[in-house]
Amino acid sequence: MQSENPQPPVSKTLAPFRNKVFRSIWAATQISSLGWLVQTVAISWLMATISASDLMVALVQAASTLPVFFLSVFAGAIADNFSRRWVMFAGHCLIASASTTLMISVGLGFVSPWLILGLGFLAGCGFALNDPAWHASVGDILHKRDIPAAVTLMSVGYNIVRSVGPALGGVILAVFGPLAAFALAAVSDLAPISAIWRTKWEVRSSPLPRERMTTAIHDGVRFTAMSLEIRAATARAALFGLASISILALLPLVVRDQLKSGPIVYGILLAGFGMGAFIAGMGNGFLRKVTSQNRLVAFASVACAVCCLSLALTSSVPVAAISLALGGAGWLITWTGIDVSVQLASPRWVVGRTLSIYYALSAGGMAAGSWIWGSVAQNYSLTSALEGAAGALLLVAAAGIVLPVRPWEETDQESSVFHPPDVALDLKPRSGPIVAKVEYLISEENIEAFLGSMRTRRHVQSRAGARNWTLQRNLQTPSLWTETFRTPTWMDFLRLNHRLTAADKEVAQHLLSLHEGEVPPQTVLSIERTTEAIRTRTSTIFSRPPR
Repeated sequence: MQSENPQPPVSKTLAPFRNKVFRSIWAATQISSLGWLVQTVAISWLMATISASDLMVALVQAASTLPVFFLSVFAGAIADNFSRRWVMFAGHCLIASASTTLMISVGLGFVSPWLILGLGFLAGCGFALNDPAWHASVGDILHKRDIPAAVTLMSVGYNIVRSVGPALGGVILAVFGPLAAFALAAVSDLAPISAIWRTKWEVRSSPLPRERMTTAIHDGVRFTAMSLEIRAATARAALFGLASISILALLPLVVRDQLKSGPIVYGILLAGFGMGAFIAGMGNGFLRKVTSQNRLVAFASVACAVCCLSLALTSSVPVAAISLALGGAGWLITWTGIDVSVQLASPRWVVGRTLSIYYALSAGGMAAGSWIWGSVAQNYSLTSALEGAAGALLLVAAAGIVLPVRPWEETDQESSVFHPPDVALDLKPRSGPIVAKVEYLISEENIEAFLGSMRTRRHVQSRAGARNWTLQRNLQTPSLWTETFRTPTWMDFLRLNHRLTAADKEVAQHLLSLHEGEVPPQTVLSIERTTEAIRTRTSTIFSRPPR
């Protein structure tokens, strides 16, 4: 629930904790994450002991991330069309089911590599449902200016738990065995389920009916593809995930084969990774002040490359722990920076889908990376895999030149108020196609400024749903320009206008200032009709002033 009171332009790191709903779900998520990390240690080590295949060990990471790749876009469309609160609830129920089943299976002595991977996949389906809905809900629960701090707190919170969870998992695994670790995970999953059940928050509802899932997915993909900021951030995330997952995917093999140690050392090293992420998270605000976001993400990739190279060359546990702290810092800085960039570049109507596409491609990169680096380790050597990953991370850092992560900007991404025009026909939601035309009178000296604004206008209208956008200049009256676009149906036209944000409509205001006519430009709407027999041969036209 957003506060209407004026706030300072830059939020302090802990400001989101003032909100009771965010605080409650955040705390419950950390409890669940603690159980999940304990379970991850137990699963990874259990797989390393029951399977001789290096590839199967590396695929433990892929099993829980692959569903995010396949299902996130669908889950994002669900998060934008249904109650995000209940989508989160369903996701955590899936995660709890997977943990409980694993606990029962281990208790009965029925465990196999494929069962472990299968239940990891089921938990991954729960994450695919929960994560887009939870991250998209941050903008519903908090004020927009608090989003960067909230995303940082979510990452820092997870990495605080990461500092404790793996070490705790190693101790539980060594002292009590895997069954106790799986039991703790199953119980901890009840915390977010309870928190989501008890809390509620207000969400601005759309006056329009829900979109069909296929249409919603198509619109989300189109918006993402047409947004330069989101497209670059998502591509960067996929490349970083592919290269950096080598650190976590190969760490059990580093501990087993290179450090000649057991689960306690594995937990300690993961705790070092989490501690580095925690320190970076607390200093993230300061780092953003001293350098650009794009350069910061590039430095983070270099830090992860140094981590991989150090792990490939060392046989010392303290050196490995320090290296992993550096890798954890790079990991948090990269994912936090990209996550916030995607959120702030996305209007509320599509934020679940843009986040889900970002999660899908980054998870796909991590799943592919787990398989690639595991295959390299199995067919060549562990050292070769880590050195190859270090080289790939340096290339990802260099990719910032062509795929820059844009600075965070607090633009108004809320949908503006739109009043449907009065029409002379009884239009149904599926009536169409609808053709919109807007005429402008532009003087010769304003043509360059007009064309520049029209380039932005085309981008804004097209990513909101406009089709076949064109701009024509009248040959008999050169000062007369006509903007034309189509939508498949009347409902699509209404959705397009509801999706335009206040920032988008600033473009229309600038065009209005360039218009030389005595009256504002009029939007003329038509519905196309076929000339086939028994069909209406006329096109009904009506007009309205632009809004």
